[in-house]
Amino acid sequence: MPSGRVHNLINIGTYSALAAAALYADRTGLWPIAWTDALGFSAAFLIGTFLLSPDLDLATGRVDSKRRWGLLGFIWVPYGRVFSHRGLSHSWVLGPLTRLGYLALLLALLFGLAQTAWPELRRPLPALDERWLWPVVAGYFLSQWLHLMADGVGPGHGWRHLRGRRSRSR
Repeated sequence: MPSGRVHNLINIGTYSALAAAALYADRTGLWPIAWTDALGFSAAFLIGTFLLSPDLDLATGRVDSKRRWGLLGFIWVPYGRVFSHRGLSHSWVLGPLTRLGYLALLLALLFGLAQTAWPELRRPLPALDERWLWPVVAGYFLSQWLHLMADGVGPGHGWRHLRGRRSRSR
Protein backbone atom coordinates (compact mmCIF):
# COMPACT_ATOMS: atom_id res chain seq x y z
CA MET A 1 0.00 0.00 0.00
CA PRO A 2 1.32 3.45 -0.86
CA SER A 3 2.18 5.90 1.88
CA GLY A 4 0.35 9.20 2.19
CA ARG A 5 3.24 10.92 0.42
CA VAL A 6 3.02 8.52 -2.53
CA HIS A 7 -0.75 9.03 -2.74
CA ASN A 8 -0.17 12.78 -2.88
CA LEU A 9 2.49 12.41 -5.59
CA ILE A 10 0.17 10.24 -7.69
CA ASN A 11 -2.64 12.77 -7.36
CA ILE A 12 -0.46 15.81 -8.07
CA GLY A 13 1.17 14.08 -11.05
CA THR A 14 -2.24 13.21 -12.48
CA TYR A 15 -3.52 16.72 -11.79
CA SER A 16 -0.51 18.23 -13.56
CA ALA A 17 -1.07 16.06 -16.64
CA LEU A 18 -4.77 16.93 -16.69
CA ALA A 19 -4.05 20.64 -16.26
CA ALA A 20 -1.56 20.57 -19.13
CA ALA A 21 -4.05 18.73 -21.36
CA ALA A 22 -6.87 21.11 -20.39
CA LEU A 23 -4.70 24.16 -21.03
CA TYR A 24 -3.72 22.79 -24.45
CA ALA A 25 -7.35 21.95 -25.31
CA ASP A 26 -8.48 25.43 -24.27
CA ARG A 27 -5.67 27.32 -26.04
CA THR A 28 -6.14 25.42 -29.31
CA GLY A 29 -9.92 25.72 -29.22
CA LEU A 30 -10.47 21.95 -29.05
CA TRP A 31 -12.43 22.27 -25.83
CA PRO A 32 -12.93 25.70 -24.30
CA ILE A 33 -12.80 25.63 -20.51
CA ALA A 34 -14.30 28.36 -18.36
CA TRP A 35 -11.97 29.63 -15.65
CA THR A 36 -14.72 29.06 -13.07
CA ASP A 37 -14.91 25.38 -14.07
CA ALA A 38 -11.12 25.04 -13.85
CA LEU A 39 -11.09 26.76 -10.46
CA GLY A 40 -13.92 24.59 -9.08
CA PHE A 41 -12.33 21.38 -10.35
CA SER A 42 -8.90 22.36 -9.02
CA ALA A 43 -10.14 23.42 -5.58
CA ALA A 44 -12.22 20.26 -5.14
CA PHE A 45 -9.38 18.04 -6.37
CA LEU A 46 -6.86 19.61 -3.97
CA ILE A 47 -9.29 19.52 -1.04
CA GLY A 48 -10.06 15.87 -1.79
CA THR A 49 -6.36 15.06 -2.02
CA PHE A 50 -5.04 16.89 1.02
CA LEU A 51 -7.96 17.40 3.44
CA LEU A 52 -10.59 14.74 2.73
CA SER A 53 -8.48 11.69 1.94
CA PRO A 54 -10.00 8.21 2.26
CA ASP A 55 -7.40 7.59 4.97
CA LEU A 56 -9.35 9.79 7.39
CA ASP A 57 -10.81 6.47 8.54
CA LEU A 58 -7.47 6.15 10.37
CA ALA A 59 -8.01 9.50 12.13
CA THR A 60 -7.47 8.00 15.58
CA GLY A 61 -3.77 7.82 14.65
CA ARG A 62 -1.31 10.07 12.85
CA VAL A 63 -2.71 10.66 9.39
CA ASP A 64 -1.51 13.41 7.06
CA SER A 65 -5.05 14.46 6.14
CA LYS A 66 -5.98 14.88 9.81
CA ARG A 67 -2.73 16.71 10.55
CA ARG A 68 -3.44 19.20 7.75
CA TRP A 69 -6.61 20.27 9.57
CA GLY A 70 -4.33 21.68 12.27
CA LEU A 71 -6.13 22.30 15.55
CA LEU A 72 -9.37 21.08 13.97
CA GLY A 73 -7.90 17.64 13.23
CA PHE A 74 -9.68 16.24 16.27
CA ILE A 75 -13.04 16.52 14.46
CA TRP A 76 -12.09 13.49 12.35
CA VAL A 77 -11.46 11.15 15.29
CA PRO A 78 -15.16 10.11 15.55
CA TYR A 79 -15.19 9.46 11.80
CA GLY A 80 -12.17 7.19 12.22
CA ARG A 81 -13.94 5.30 15.01
CA VAL A 82 -17.15 4.81 13.01
CA PHE A 83 -15.54 3.66 9.77
CA SER A 84 -13.06 0.79 9.70
CA HIS A 85 -10.01 1.24 7.51
CA ARG A 86 -10.62 0.08 3.95
CA GLY A 87 -14.24 -0.62 4.77
CA LEU A 88 -17.16 1.44 3.51
CA SER A 89 -15.06 4.61 3.66
CA HIS A 90 -12.90 3.15 0.89
CA SER A 91 -15.78 2.53 -1.51
CA TRP A 92 -15.95 4.47 -4.77
CA VAL A 93 -19.26 6.28 -4.27
CA LEU A 94 -20.30 5.97 -0.64
CA GLY A 95 -16.81 6.56 0.76
CA PRO A 96 -16.40 10.10 -0.63
CA LEU A 97 -20.02 10.83 0.29
CA THR A 98 -19.46 9.71 3.90
CA ARG A 99 -16.70 12.30 4.33
CA LEU A 100 -18.80 15.06 2.77
CA GLY A 101 -21.84 14.01 4.81
CA TYR A 102 -19.85 13.93 8.03
CA LEU A 103 -18.40 17.37 7.36
CA ALA A 104 -21.87 18.72 6.39
CA LEU A 105 -23.31 17.33 9.64
CA LEU A 106 -20.61 19.03 11.71
CA LEU A 107 -21.12 22.33 9.86
CA ALA A 108 -24.90 22.10 10.29
CA LEU A 109 -24.48 21.52 14.03
CA LEU A 110 -22.07 24.44 14.29
CA PHE A 111 -24.39 26.70 12.29
CA GLY A 112 -27.36 25.61 14.42
CA LEU A 113 -25.47 26.52 17.57
CA ALA A 114 -24.46 29.85 16.05
CA GLN A 115 -28.09 30.59 15.10
CA THR A 116 -29.17 29.85 18.66
CA ALA A 117 -26.65 32.33 20.01
CA TRP A 118 -27.23 34.92 17.26
CA PRO A 119 -30.80 34.72 15.88
CA GLU A 120 -30.00 37.37 13.24
CA LEU A 121 -28.10 34.65 11.36
CA ARG A 122 -31.45 33.18 10.28
CA ARG A 123 -31.39 34.52 6.74
CA PRO A 124 -32.12 32.50 3.61
CA LEU A 125 -29.10 31.32 1.68
CA PRO A 126 -28.51 32.97 -1.69
CA ALA A 127 -29.53 31.02 -4.78
CA LEU A 128 -26.58 29.24 -6.39
CA ASP A 129 -26.02 28.56 -10.05
CA GLU A 130 -25.70 24.78 -10.30
CA ARG A 131 -23.33 24.92 -13.29
CA TRP A 132 -20.41 25.06 -10.82
CA LEU A 133 -21.45 21.70 -9.36
CA TRP A 134 -20.18 19.28 -12.03
CA PRO A 135 -16.55 20.42 -12.15
CA VAL A 136 -16.46 20.39 -8.34
CA VAL A 137 -17.95 16.88 -8.17
CA ALA A 138 -15.56 15.66 -10.86
CA GLY A 139 -12.51 17.11 -9.11
CA TYR A 140 -13.44 15.71 -5.71
CA PHE A 141 -14.35 12.22 -6.90
CA LEU A 142 -11.32 11.94 -9.18
CA SER A 143 -9.01 12.74 -6.26
CA GLN A 144 -10.72 10.03 -4.19
CA TRP A 145 -10.68 7.44 -6.98
CA LEU A 146 -6.98 7.92 -7.66
CA HIS A 147 -6.31 7.17 -3.99
CA LEU A 148 -8.48 4.06 -4.11
CA MET A 149 -6.87 2.81 -7.34
CA ALA A 150 -3.43 3.22 -5.79
CA ASP A 151 -4.66 1.15 -2.82
CA GLY A 152 -5.86 -1.55 -5.23
CA VAL A 153 -9.50 -1.00 -4.29
CA GLY A 154 -11.86 -1.76 -7.17
CA PRO A 155 -15.16 -0.01 -7.90
CA GLY A 156 -17.23 -2.85 -6.41
CA HIS A 157 -15.47 -2.77 -3.03
CA GLY A 158 -18.11 -0.83 -1.10
CA TRP A 159 -21.02 -2.91 -2.32
CA ARG A 160 -19.27 -6.16 -1.43
CA HIS A 161 -18.57 -4.71 2.02
CA LEU A 162 -22.26 -3.86 2.51
CA ARG A 163 -23.43 -7.26 1.25
CA GLY A 164 -20.97 -9.00 3.59
CA ARG A 165 -22.38 -7.10 6.57
CA ARG A 166 -25.97 -7.96 5.65
CA SER A 167 -25.23 -11.66 5.27
CA ARG A 168 -23.34 -11.75 8.62
CA SER A 169 -26.25 -10.10 10.44
CA ARG A 170 -28.75 -12.75 9.34
